[in-house]
Amino acid sequence: MSGPTRRGPPEAVEIVKGRRDRALRALAGDVPYIIYLGVTFDRRGDELTAVLPFHDKIVGNPILPAIHGGVTAAFLEISAVIELAWTVLWDDIESGAIDVADLEPGRLPDLPKTIDFTVDYLRSGLPRDAYARARVNRSGRRYASVHVEAWQDNRSRLFAQATGHFLMSEPRG
Repeated sequence: MSGPTRRGPPEAVEIVKGRRDRALRALAGDVPYIIYLGVTFDRRGDELTAVLPFHDKIVGNPILPAIHGGVTAAFLEISAVIELAWTVLWDDIESGAIDVADLEPGRLPDLPKTIDFTVDYLRSGLPRDAYARARVNRSGRRYASVHVEAWQDNRSRLFAQATGHFLMSEPRG
């Protein structure tokens, strides 16, 4: 997976964006539950926003209707894990230490493993798209702490938040 460090003139913005987008698609596209839920990631530079599109299969209470609590928790955990993995990979991708062509199923770095994950349900998730953004509080060689927040129509009106602790994967030799 290692390659030469990039040197020389700056690359065209389209090349850089393309490389980042391919890396993110490879990272998220290797997790079946992300695909099942239809979660996508809106990338702006190194900042990710997870998007959970609304559809009937994620409703837990059809009387309200409200997004199922398990789907909400999974969405938050997905957001945290992908943000953490993206943060770790970012420098390696940008420096050329990891070749994006190598980021395919079976050749991806292992995702962080959840140690514990605590969800605060602040209100019902309404029948509409949901968004989440994670912030890595601490990331070391073996352990990381991440906080994630989810909202729908108004970024300042959260419907859930979570804090998770993760075991970082060992670098592949």
